[in-house]
Order: sequence, then C-alpha cells, then structure tokens
Amino acid sequence: MAIEISRQGGSGSGMGRCHAAMKTVEARPRRASLSAAFAFSAVVLGVIQALPAHADAAAGKNAFAACAACHSVTGAEGAGPHLNGVIGRKAGTVAGFNYSRAFKQANIVWNASSLDGYIANPQQLIPGNHMPFSGLPDATTRADIVAYLATLR
Repeated sequence: MAIEISRQGGSGSGMGRCHAAMKTVEARPRRASLSAAFAFSAVVLGVIQALPAHADAAAGKNAFAACAACHSVTGAEGAGPHLNGVIGRKAGTVAGFNYSRAFKQANIVWNASSLDGYIANPQQLIPGNHMPFSGLPDATTRADIVAYLATLR
C-alpha cells in the first residue's frame, strides 16, 4: 500500500516524500496487527462453533446414561476410563487405566470435534481401539453428549 503526499508549491527539502515513506512504514505494522487479530478471531470463532448452538448439556447427561455402563464421571475407572476433564486431555492418558495400544499411540487431544468423531465412529478415529461400541449416528445426540462432557471437570 503506497501513500503519496504531493507537496504544494515549488522547491523544498523533499520532506513530502520522506513523510510519505514514514506513513507507508507505519501502515505495515497496523496491517500485520489487523491480520493477527483476524486470525485470532477466526480461531476463537472456530472453537466456539465446535459445539452446535443447539447442543443441550442436560439432554446430553440423559443420553450419557448408556455410556455410564462403562465410563464414570466421578473419577473412578470402570470398563472404560473416567471422563472427568476429558476436554483438553490427550487420548490414552488417564493414569492407571489399561488402554489399548491404538489409544496409547493416538495423537489426539480431546475437543468437541474429536469427541464427536470418536462417538460417531470409534474405529474410524482410532483404528484398533478396544471399545465395544460401534458409534452413534445421530449428530444432535452426539453434540448433546459432548456438551455434557464439556461441563465435567
């Protein structure tokens, strides 16, 4: 982006060109700052939009009842690992739980998107895992369960 400033009048010291160059240099950091701000906003918006606006944690708690046969939300281990604080946790890292090799080698940090994909089709997201669950096809129910899991600390 070039900024031109024309000098009024005849001869001069060339300060008009110098001033224009300074404005051009000053414009670059602002442009970079705006680009960074836009990128940051896009990331934040992506995180916010990871859960559908219609996701209902209360409905997710009810739907989680089927998961509770193996997964606890009290910190105790069952047939599956507890799911307290699952959002932001690396897959396969609950201390004391005997994970499959596939889970131990998975390079996944649980977030709304990865949990949704796993609940939809566990074998597709982590091939070779030992969870005896074929997946939940209903996207609304998955979103509700993920919203519920997001409330657990």
